[in-house]
Formats: sequence, C-alpha cells, structure tokens
Amino acid sequence: MRFRRRWVVSLVLLTGTAALHLSQPTLKRFEFAEPHMGARFRIVLYAGDRNSATRASKAAFQRVAQLDDSMSDYDSKSELMRLAARAGTGPVRISEDLFRVLAQSQRLARKTGGAFDVTIGPLVRLWRTARRRKQMPDPETLARARELVGYEMLRLDPKARTAELLMPRMQLDLGAIAKGYAADEALAVLIQHGMARALVDAGGDVVFGLPPPRSDGWKIGIAPLGPLDSPGPRRSQPVSNLILSGAAVATSGDAEQFVEIDGKRYSHVVDPRTGLGVLGPSGVTVVASSGTLADSLATAVSVLGPEQGMELILSVKGAGALIIQGSDDGLRTFERNFPPQAGGSPSPR
Repeated sequence: MRFRRRWVVSLVLLTGTAALHLSQPTLKRFEFAEPHMGARFRIVLYAGDRNSATRASKAAFQRVAQLDDSMSDYDSKSELMRLAARAGTGPVRISEDLFRVLAQSQRLARKTGGAFDVTIGPLVRLWRTARRRKQMPDPETLARARELVGYEMLRLDPKARTAELLMPRMQLDLGAIAKGYAADEALAVLIQHGMARALVDAGGDVVFGLPPPRSDGWKIGIAPLGPLDSPGPRRSQPVSNLILSGAAVATSGDAEQFVEIDGKRYSHVVDPRTGLGVLGPSGVTVVASSGTLADSLATAVSVLGPEQGMELILSVKGAGALIIQGSDDGLRTFERNFPPQAGGSPSPR
C-alpha cells in the first residue's frame, strides 16, 4: 500500500544518547523498522530484553500489514478497492477497522464543509498525472472527476456496519488518515505486550506512548521548511522543540512533493473543492490526542489555510498546530495552542 507522503516540515526525533543515559538499568532501548503503506514504519521501545521487544514489534508490524491489506488504494484485492468496485450497487458490509476510519473521515468532512474528503480518489489520480506531466488537468476531465467526489455520496450505517458509494466509478483515498490510524493500532499492540514506553513513526506520522524511563517525554524537533530556507547550518536547526507523551504529531504540505505550473507552486495535497493541488509553499504540523486525528487534521488545515484551519484546531480538544508559509517576503508563521497540553497514559482499547 502506498500512501502519499505528506511531509512539509521534517520531524526530527531526538531520542538518542540523552535518553539512554537516563534509562533504568532494567530497561533497554530497542528499535525496529519495516516498510508498510509505502512508508518506513519505525518502532522505538524500551523493554527488559530483546526477545520480548522483538515479539512485541513483530505483532505490531503484523497489525499494520493487516490494515495495509484492508485500506490500500493500489491493491485491487484490498477491501477498500472491493468497496469501490461495488460503487453504485448498494450498501456493502465492511470490517470494523475500515468502518472506524470512514466514520472518522465523515465526521471531519462535515466539520470542514468538505475540505477533508476521502471520496477524493478520482481527483487524486487525475492530479498525480498532472504533476507527472507538469500540466494542468484538462478542464472537461477535471469536471467529470469532480462529479464523482463529495462526502455526501458516502453513506455509513453503524448498525449494519455497511458503507455505500452512491455513484458508479467513485473511488476512496485514505492517504490522509490511514497511516495515523495504523500507528495508533500498532502502539495499542505494543501496550498489550507490556511495551507502553514506545513510539511508532509511520513515515512521519508519529504516535507516542509513555516516555522513556526517567524522562518527561519523547523529544522531537520541527525542522525548517526545507527548500524555502536559506542555505547553511540554519537548515538543520529545528524551528520548534516538543516533548510529547500520550499524543501524536503529523505534518502536511509541499516541502518535498510539489509541482510548478505556469509559475505557481502546487502541493500534492489536493483540495477536494477544486480538484487541484493546494497552492504553496506551506507546511502544517499538528499535535493531537491520536495519530488518526493528527493525520487527518494536518491535511484539513493545509486545505483550509491559516485562518479557517486555526479555527478548526481551536474546535478540537487537545489539538494544536503550527503553520509555516512562504511568500515573497519570506516565511510567515501561525500558531494555535502549540504545543497543546496533550499527554497522559495510553491504554489499549
């Protein structure tokens, strides 16, 4: 499963020697990594021995692989693609995982007036082609694709646990939420194995459990906006440092994936309301109570822009955001409740 990479500002994890010096003698730091969902999933945890750490991480990666098989929009045999194949034919019973993700997506779609919309699949595919060719989509083709997009055309029945796509040829794209959900689920598996002092990094969407031993939290640095920053040593210096536990952080924007067409810079993040990439350059970092929420909010804020995006953030308990925008006059920064007062003791559901 390959999800669109959604980095705008790099998250630099700072969990090295300082954390190790503070470790309790009975707990050691272990790190594991595997490719999933088109990204590098990384697990860092503290355990008493390598065998127990390996068992826990293996189970967590198996959970991610299970979700990959369900939610991929590249695998024609995935549950998501089977649902799309039955678009326009009536309700389809789906798994609990897929229903949870779609239900959360629909809540945010309603809250944002469609700025976040997982029925965006036809537009995402069209914009991928436009980015590759460095040409704007054909207006008629774009208009036809937009007719297939709209969160109101996705109906969910919680009692029957069904989903229905009302129009034939509709397609779903979960690239702005599924990795966050997978990170949440991977952390839950680690906790079930007694590994609560852990983090899961899903290609930039990071979920934090309890902090390392004798530490207040996991320390991360929010790196500059990359291509917009001036050359030299300052490029590697974080613009903000966070210490988090029992929370999640995600980023969205165009620092790495963008295209310039007719002198304008467009992100790979597509605005469902226009069918085009969000105008850049810009970057959004969101901290929230879960990876699912942080992942989806980061995309929503990218589409809404600073003013409406920050209103959205203020309406979500425990969320905070940092927006960095580039302009002819340099970089502009917008902050709301950043970092938020998030944290606590994670527990499996």
